[in-house]
Amino acid sequence: MIVWLAAQALPAHASGLDEIQIFVENDFLAGTDRYYSNGLKIGFGAQKEAWPAPVQNWLESVYRYLGPDKEYEQGFFLGQNIYTPRDIKTSEAQPNDRPWAGWLYAGWVLQRLDTTASHPVLDTLELDVGVIGPPALAKQVQTQWHKLIGAPEPRGWENQLPAEPGFMVGYLKKWKFGNDTLDIIPHAGATVGTVQTFARAGGIVRLGRNLSGFGPDSVEAGGAMLQSTYQQIQNRPCFEYYLFAGFDVRAVAYNVFLDGNFFRSSPSVDRKDGVYDVLVGLSLRYRAARLSLTQIRRSEEFSSNGIGSGHQTFHSLNFGLEF
Repeated sequence: MIVWLAAQALPAHASGLDEIQIFVENDFLAGTDRYYSNGLKIGFGAQKEAWPAPVQNWLESVYRYLGPDKEYEQGFFLGQNIYTPRDIKTSEAQPNDRPWAGWLYAGWVLQRLDTTASHPVLDTLELDVGVIGPPALAKQVQTQWHKLIGAPEPRGWENQLPAEPGFMVGYLKKWKFGNDTLDIIPHAGATVGTVQTFARAGGIVRLGRNLSGFGPDSVEAGGAMLQSTYQQIQNRPCFEYYLFAGFDVRAVAYNVFLDGNFFRSSPSVDRKDGVYDVLVGLSLRYRAARLSLTQIRRSEEFSSNGIGSGHQTFHSLNFGLEF
């Protein structure tokens, strides 16, 4: 149903669409239900021909400015993130734990692939605009999902962060070194906005068969790779698989889900300035269909009254289909 609704909002010239991606991140497999509780993101890759003529002309100008000898792809996303404290069974306020919060957003992403250098380089720019608080519908989604699977009812949503608009702009650069069996993909970037502001760096190592692209995707701004960008210039074998491991380190200046609302006073905790993720996973592709599963172990993000929150483990599942 969500995919169908998103499809109705696509540009009129839908023949220019060339892929769909679905992302789900959750801590269910780790046996917990706390902190970053769920992330959902549905995206569409689109060639410029998918848009009305004025938008096509504007994109042509952007491409010429950024470099006409590069490959470009752009797309758009709908997403929702849900955050809760450790104890979801109490309706009482928990000032010493992570605030209840939801984030509902729409995003646009532009990617540039450069194969003229000695090694392929992928630049990703993503703009997300949305709303935090009750209009994000986090209470309704989590409550209905828990009812469906028989999980405990989350009772504290009356204490969630108040409603306010939010935005963030994320930029991520990836380099690729290696061959079609083993490669290393370092990355660096930054995100700025009223939702999150941080700088980041890290990388992954992949081992497998017929390696293409720039690694697995994720929900976060700048984390998705529109596979068709790479497909357009590379005649890939029909089957691909790989194991991967990596890390991501972030220097965090602001996080609305920990620091509280940007425009008003609200519940908050003592945010950690440095956070890192360690990840391992598996990715498979057969012809136009892709599936990847990633386990992410995130370091402590906050403390309250001198007591740390501890690490969190969650999983990210990504399914993609190219047209």
